[in-house]
Amino acid sequence: MEIKKMGYEGLGRAANEKDAIEEITRNPPDLILMDINLPVDIDGIIAADIIRKTLELPIIYMTALSDDETLHLAKATSPAGYLVKPFDDKDLRVAIEMALSE
Repeated sequence: MEIKKMGYEGLGRAANEKDAIEEITRNPPDLILMDINLPVDIDGIIAADIIRKTLELPIIYMTALSDDETLHLAKATSPAGYLVKPFDDKDLRVAIEMALSE
């Protein structure tokens, strides 16, 4: 997945939720692509909820998880989209365009 090839610019990836929140606060993006499985103490749903309380940004979850509990927790954060891996670039482009049209 190369968002630059789709005509979008990315801020990059953050090593943890604190770095992500600091970067997003300094340089707010138009939207956030968030993996639910993060290699840190909190998951992407909690990180997204913290970010949305700081800045009102559309968030698209990208994950291999589609179980009822994860969906319930994700829906509570009012995401702009939810993509189940594996997905292709076309699916991502459509999700981004829809999220940015809100």
